[in-house]
Amino acid sequence: MKLVALDRDDIEIVSTHVQDSVVKVADILWRPDEHRLVVGLNRFDWEAAACCSDPHYQRRRTALRFDRVLGCKCRNLEPTKKDAVLNLLAVEFTETTAPSGIITLHFSGGAALRLEVECLECELADLGPTWNTVTCPAHPDAKAPLRD
Repeated sequence: MKLVALDRDDIEIVSTHVQDSVVKVADILWRPDEHRLVVGLNRFDWEAAACCSDPHYQRRRTALRFDRVLGCKCRNLEPTKKDAVLNLLAVEFTETTAPSGIITLHFSGGAALRLEVECLECELADLGPTWNTVTCPAHPDAKAPLRD
């Protein structure tokens, strides 16, 4: 799979495909001189999991690249802990002064990367074959009824 995101609708599609990807901190590469952030991740293949009555749970190595990045900040993420593993939940784009804006990569546990961008320019590209995994990521029901 190879996708390019240049607007909010595009980034929502990318976000759907990278939901529940596993990322090692060492695989987050901030290249300030190139105005680029590259994230190597193990993407859960949601298409294969939902394809038929006999779903296949698999992951694949994927690169997520953002260009025209002016700044990169992190929250609840320790860049020196290279072996730490993060679970990517979503990628969002908020336009500030068109076409510039803020891209936020949300990870479980409240960790986040915040990218200030000249404009939205993102590429998602699979790098190799899949491998099987025994579990499918699951999320608690966000619409559970409130209790007194």
